[in-house]
Amino acid sequence: MTLQATDAPALIDFYVDTFGFVVAARYGDGDTVHHAQLNWPDGAGGIMLGTHRPGAAWSRQPGTAGAYVVTTDPDTLYERVLQHGADVVRPLAKTDYGAREFAVRDPEGNLWSFGDHAGEPTPT
Repeated sequence: MTLQATDAPALIDFYVDTFGFVVAARYGDGDTVHHAQLNWPDGAGGIMLGTHRPGAAWSRQPGTAGAYVVTTDPDTLYERVLQHGADVVRPLAKTDYGAREFAVRDPEGNLWSFGDHAGEPTPT
């Protein structure tokens, strides 16, 4: 997943403090982030993000993304996001397919859903 942000340094801090992402790389000058890599500590995967640059070849409007992140412990993560005052848009609950999930909106407006449903295996 790649994101662009109006205030990339603040968004990186939010993802690290509130969600628990780990900064693997961050390049830029001052408040401009040219590229950052944040890894998800609960398994494979992560996100790339940087400062929004209107008119660039790879430009998207900040705050329009949505993502689902698999976590082995949604209850503990939910408590963490509550402690950090995240904007919860769907409280932690069990789904009809047996997962425990919740959703939040980040400071830029992106929607994040976290849960323990890793998906179904690929049919053979």
